Amino acid sequence: MRHELSEEPVRLPIERPSGCPFDPPVEYASLREKRPLARLRFPDGHVGWLATSHSVVRAILSDSRFSSRYELMHLPYDSGIEGTLGPAPVGDLTGLDAPEHTRYRRLLTGKFTVRRMRLLTERVEQVTADHLDAMERRGPTLDLVQAYAQPIPALIICELLGVPYADQDFFRQQTEVLITQGTSEEEKGAALAAFQEYLHKLVLTKRAAPTDDLLSDLTSSDLTDEELAGIGAFLLGAGLDTTANMIAYGTFALVSNPDQLAALRGDPGLADTAVEELMRYLTVAQMGARTALEDAEVAGQLIRAGETVVVSMEAANRDPERFPDPDTLDVHRNATGHVGFGHGIHQCLGQQLARIEMRVAIPALFTRFPTLRLAVAPDDVPLRTGMNIFGVHELPVAWDKK
Repeated sequence: MRHELSEEPVRLPIERPSGCPFDPPVEYASLREKRPLARLRFPDGHVGWLATSHSVVRAILSDSRFSSRYELMHLPYDSGIEGTLGPAPVGDLTGLDAPEHTRYRRLLTGKFTVRRMRLLTERVEQVTADHLDAMERRGPTLDLVQAYAQPIPALIICELLGVPYADQDFFRQQTEVLITQGTSEEEKGAALAAFQEYLHKLVLTKRAAPTDDLLSDLTSSDLTDEELAGIGAFLLGAGLDTTANMIAYGTFALVSNPDQLAALRGDPGLADTAVEELMRYLTVAQMGARTALEDAEVAGQLIRAGETVVVSMEAANRDPERFPDPDTLDVHRNATGHVGFGHGIHQCLGQQLARIEMRVAIPALFTRFPTLRLAVAPDDVPLRTGMNIFGVHELPVAWDKK
């Protein structure tokens, strides 16, 4: 039954509770309980919706009546952009609907299957061991983001795409510009342009002399050079930042919950469930958005065509109706059904690769350095506020030398 909503539109909750670096804004709890689909006022004046319960978020993300196209969306935070965004760049699957999204996704899904990603486990273990060795030589105090969390997924995604070893430092440098706190828009624009120029050249190289990698495989498809370069850029971005933040932010969460760290160290078989629980508990991809293509009734509310719905993944993953005692990190929990990787047709394409990297990198870190701890007070760890992917800019750690 449809209900009329008379309450004043809310503003998007942004402020996290002081001293709780892993918890979402406290306003989400009352919204989820009383108004799981609430009217939301956007900075540009648009009035849309905010979904906060697990069931409503999943319903929106799996409903084809709601579009992912950027040019139809209003932004829920002040970005300096008036109105909606421009269309998705070529190759950006996140901002596309069917049939364009279907075409790209069909070509890529087979490249990221569970079986294929498991075949990479040995290589991920080798890369992880190499970086642990380097940490041991440099330690016993360093920034875990720079020394470990960023370079492991960066190296793996570069190898998967077929980026020559000699060029991988270039990729890491450009990525660092894009995600480093305080980088100007001009610097980010220059780094993005350098990425795109390089990838266009790489695509031409792969067409002329294919090698055993993902980009070379795709040259036999009907994708244009521009589409191949765009997909390469999309996969690089998706494969670097999110996993890097989960490794660093997950480490922060575990050292802050010593009982859970002890459980994981005591039973390496918990790695799979621990990774899923960290994905749920931390939810580094905090929110998404969809725009109604037609009038649609969801959870008893009528969403009008053209209205943007913000879906809060971090609120959904803390829904007590789905996850009992949701604000507690529990590495024994069955967190199946979390939306840390999204849901529906846009669910993270590389989620199996991310899982392998986290299952290897996080336990290996504590096995090599059993006394690993923060080198600063928890409140002094710089959080990535105001960014699309949450996490930490740096994670200073220390350990006792043998």
